[in-house]
Amino acid sequence: MNNGLLLLNGAIYTMDSSRPRAQAVAARGSRIEAVGTDAELRKLATGGQWRIVDLRGKTVLPAFTDSHLHLLECALKASRLSLNEQLTLEATLSRVREYVQHAEAGAWIRGWGWSDNTWAPDTVSSRQLLDRVAPEHPVVLTKKDGHVIWVNSEALRSAGIDEDTPEPPGGVMERDPKTGELTGILKEEAMHLVCDAIPSLSAKERQAVLRRVMAEAQELGITGVHDCGNWQSVKDDSLSDYQEMMGRDDLAVRVFMMLSRANLDEAIKVGLRTGFGNSHLRVGNVKLFCDGTLGSQTAEMIEPFVGQPDNNGVATISQEELEHAVLKASSAGIACAVHAIGDKANRRVLDAFEKQRHAGVGRELRHRIEHVQLLHADDIPRFKELEIIASMQPIHATSDMYMADKYWGQRAELSYAWRSLLDAGAHLALGSDAPVESMDPLVGIHAAVTRQRANGEPEGGWHPEQRLTVSEAVHGFALGAAYASGTEEEGGSITPGKLADLVVLSGDIFEMPPEEILDTHVVATVFDGSIVFSDGDL
Repeated sequence: MNNGLLLLNGAIYTMDSSRPRAQAVAARGSRIEAVGTDAELRKLATGGQWRIVDLRGKTVLPAFTDSHLHLLECALKASRLSLNEQLTLEATLSRVREYVQHAEAGAWIRGWGWSDNTWAPDTVSSRQLLDRVAPEHPVVLTKKDGHVIWVNSEALRSAGIDEDTPEPPGGVMERDPKTGELTGILKEEAMHLVCDAIPSLSAKERQAVLRRVMAEAQELGITGVHDCGNWQSVKDDSLSDYQEMMGRDDLAVRVFMMLSRANLDEAIKVGLRTGFGNSHLRVGNVKLFCDGTLGSQTAEMIEPFVGQPDNNGVATISQEELEHAVLKASSAGIACAVHAIGDKANRRVLDAFEKQRHAGVGRELRHRIEHVQLLHADDIPRFKELEIIASMQPIHATSDMYMADKYWGQRAELSYAWRSLLDAGAHLALGSDAPVESMDPLVGIHAAVTRQRANGEPEGGWHPEQRLTVSEAVHGFALGAAYASGTEEEGGSITPGKLADLVVLSGDIFEMPPEEILDTHVVATVFDGSIVFSDGDL
């Protein structure tokens, strides 16, 4: 059995400043043994202990790590009713009606992807509309941004919710302004009221779908994920599932697993700390939420949304609670990752981290803000000053740009401000937020480099002054991601001694016109020194 892998005749971009380019890379076991020229590394390949691969000039990068996704939700998305965000209300209801006809009696109907941002003006969703197409099944339809659910009357009844159910802190239970009745729209923390009532999958079922989605990740060149857990429900058994899978040598990507706020006390009680684990599974940061989203106009804003003078968004956690959680976690050696979309939410999170640092607690921890979609100019330098990682998803910019212009107006100049943050000295870790967006890192790199959609809109890019170079974007999915998980000494670059995780691409994204990045695909993925995916072109 071969215990070495030698890749020759390649265009290798190492992300290692000491040797940025190479022709060949050799891996023995799970580690990179050498990087250099073909002539230098051929000397290693003696005997029958090496598998030698001629790359025929193909491009090699460090394998990608997605710094922000929800892996189980990605896995389950395929089994749910798909609701494209471009569908009209009528088309959405038609799909629900058709889906229900083939469902088992009384089964919960889960759907994903609807968006009223593209519906006709004055169009209103309501539980009564869903009741007409699904009177006997509990229906839960998740909006594209993942922070709003639309449910029917049967779902409310099954969850034990009625008109007298109190609105939870940080949540919104939308009501008809005339009658006061629940409309079936639940936002932020209110989603838990229904989602926690949905029957859970067994561990065997969860792990089966996780295996499938990990194989899909490998096909995209991904060998590492920062799993932000299931945000719709307080239930999250992912860490347990990953441990079981690792015990069976069944964990096909490296997982940095976030902890839910609901599990923080238990994690502290048993002594878990951020970074505990091994190269395949580590305990991550505790995931907190500060506000909602742009698409649902629940992002917390310093000034109101354009055209909505009474709407400054939703604070899903008070400042006192946020500061208490940050201090408690930091005191126990657990770093924090806080969801913040609006400029006020980002400011509040930075304030909480500043207070924690002044308390002299957990200064070594790598705290991060997730999404960082809109910033006030005064807060950009604070990321460097407070050593806070900006965990961002480039594809959100191109997906959300028209909404950002609509609801944020001129403030959108500092939305998805990767260049401003990088120039101010901040650490960027890049991801996808899948299943909200595509998990494909090349799609994210294209968005980061062009600030354009696949069809080339807008010409010249949306706020092009915030674009990244290809090298900076790749860095965000490699060394930036490794830094965010505290593993930059183990991965993120093609460097001798580091883990042998590599991706082979069909073209050189550093040399081609940026718009052609979307035509590039993964030829092969190397994980722990072994080729775990190949399209047959090697």
